[in-house]
Amino acid sequence: MINVMKLLLVIIFATTLAYAADVPITQEELVRRTQELYDAIVPGNQVPWKKYFADDCIFSDEKGRTMDKTKLVADITPVPAGYSGAIKIGDVQSRIIGDAAVLSYDANETETIFGQNLTARYHITDTWLRRNDNWQVIASQAHRYYEDPAIGKIDPKKFGDFIGIYELAPGQTRSVTAEGENLFVERKGKKEQLNKKEQLFPETSDLFFRKGVEGRILFRYDVNGKVDVLVDRRNNEDVVWRKTK
Repeated sequence: MINVMKLLLVIIFATTLAYAADVPITQEELVRRTQELYDAIVPGNQVPWKKYFADDCIFSDEKGRTMDKTKLVADITPVPAGYSGAIKIGDVQSRIIGDAAVLSYDANETETIFGQNLTARYHITDTWLRRNDNWQVIASQAHRYYEDPAIGKIDPKKFGDFIGIYELAPGQTRSVTAEGENLFVERKGKKEQLNKKEQLFPETSDLFFRKGVEGRILFRYDVNGKVDVLVDRRNNEDVVWRKTK
């Protein structure tokens, strides 16, 4: 009778373990682990990063760096003196299927550098994989949300330097106009942008941006002090429009 009872207990225990192994990870647990990772960044605590990232992981950050686990963990060091901050995750979505889970979320960073406060927003997608009943990140990809720069100051009297028609190629032109204290650019010749007028916001006296658009518009002066070129700078590469009138 005792042996039978022991056998039943062994069966129940084994069944419980098997059931526990089959239970998929939850979004709440993935979020908890992910927040634990970010809470470890400021003090430079490498332990969670060693624990939750697989030895064969691929980590690609917002700077375009791709690292293996060794380089990733080595990158986790305490922030310098005078620096502090935090990263909190939000807007979480997940897909959990069998032994794989995808967690997609925003990472909202606040940073203080010698009393000056900064913020940044990132979007990150982590892929978790269960191997030997252990869930770890096998791949992570991050990008930083684009944010418009601060609007600078410019004397509207300077707009006269920029007003005119600029040509990229025959039939492809941009006109720069002023309305009161605002400067605008309008493209002609590109079907999807035909008659689309966009406001140019000053970053400096001759460097402008369009809200929600990465890149800059800048004006170049010739040796005579006259603007002869509009430069559309995209990802540090220039498309040059020459002033025709």
